[in-house]
Amino acid sequence: MGETGKDIELAAKMLSDGGLVAIPTETVYGLAANALNERAVLNVFKVKQRPFFDPLIIHVSSISMAKRYAFFDDKRLLKLAKAFWPGPLTLLLPKKENVSDLITSGLPRVAIRVPKHSLTLRLINALDLPLAAPSANPFGYVSPTETAHVRKQLGDKIDYLLDGGSCKVGLESTIVGIEGEEICVFRLGGLPIEKIEGLVGSVKLCINTSDNPKVPGQLKSHYAPDKPLFIGNLSELIRLYSEKKIALIYFGEEKYDGRNLRLFNLSKTKMLDEAALNLFKFLRMADESDSDVVLCEKFPDEGLGRAINDRLMRASV
Repeated sequence: MGETGKDIELAAKMLSDGGLVAIPTETVYGLAANALNERAVLNVFKVKQRPFFDPLIIHVSSISMAKRYAFFDDKRLLKLAKAFWPGPLTLLLPKKENVSDLITSGLPRVAIRVPKHSLTLRLINALDLPLAAPSANPFGYVSPTETAHVRKQLGDKIDYLLDGGSCKVGLESTIVGIEGEEICVFRLGGLPIEKIEGLVGSVKLCINTSDNPKVPGQLKSHYAPDKPLFIGNLSELIRLYSEKKIALIYFGEEKYDGRNLRLFNLSKTKMLDEAALNLFKFLRMADESDSDVVLCEKFPDEGLGRAINDRLMRASV
């Protein structure tokens, strides 16, 4: 099993040598490789068992660094970068020739962002290299928000785990780009649409639900626990699966009771940011419980609730 610690120099050396390092971000932990080393990037796909047609996000430390690898061809996207970087925003930009087609799955645009985590920003600055970093978990499974999640699933397959504590947002970044003349949200995430619209006006939702993604994290089946997950009216679902052990994911009042229920309340006070922070952790806990099925309610379709619903839909049966 790879070592865990806070040694920036050691992590930088391993990445420079073509190794794989799990890195903390404000969203989830990432499985990082030197984005300019195709062999290292290839190992990311292999370790995650990720299909090569699913593009990766590259992480940089600043707008000026992003401009080395992508063109800001629309002033509105630059405006978003200035407002929300570092932070849970990924921009889909025309790539420069120094970005491998392996990273973009042969597509002409690259997904790029500046993570909001001091350890990872220090690491990128020490390397002066971009990091290709999808979530640090086996492909299709629940994303990791704590070091224990990474160690359990990938500990023997990575060279180092940079310990940055628990992730502060808990949902992957929101992905934004241009289609025609419109600002499009390609993936709902940790930056609410309302904040984006407050800066650049109305946006179009371009959420993919097929197996032909334009950007990372768009596959129809994704973020899924091993146990079957169903979304709907919880009272009806509980009656339907009354003969089974149930992991119940919800938020708000503690109104559920039953010997066959394992309760996972994302936020007792119905705070969507707290629910988003707990989502992947509680999905993982529910999956590891003795339950037979996982039942979830639909969350308010506003703010981070939209991203929570998106993740649950992709994780559901």
